[in-house]
Amino acid sequence: MPSGARRPGGLRHHPAVAPLATFTAGLGAAVYLYGTDPHQSGHWLPRCPFNWTTGLLCPACGGTRLVYDLMHRDPVRAFHDNAVLMLALPFGLWMAGRWLVEGLRGRRWRPVLNPRAQYAVLGVAVTWAIVRNVF
Repeated sequence: MPSGARRPGGLRHHPAVAPLATFTAGLGAAVYLYGTDPHQSGHWLPRCPFNWTTGLLCPACGGTRLVYDLMHRDPVRAFHDNAVLMLALPFGLWMAGRWLVEGLRGRRWRPVLNPRAQYAVLGVAVTWAIVRNVF
């Protein structure tokens, strides 16, 4: 291939495309959410499919309200919306940031959890779902 010629696929396959697209979509959603209080009904916000079908709270229910509360500088209310998700947020933000940085450096980054960590995450999620639906 001559120097300067573009490979088929070009930018579409660059490692930064997926994290940048995800960041852009998240930013757009955050702009909409900032002016839309999910604590009040009547807004166009998706409903949790698990909650819609079962009437129970899934481990992530309250995540939209949590983000809204954090954007409006109310961490106490955010913690009340979903305590486990609030505690996991720094780790999730670190992972998203690492994904973006690695992509911008031209490297693909795919985190791998060993089986013990996978079972721990699953155990916390199931326990949290039970606790928040029983108490």
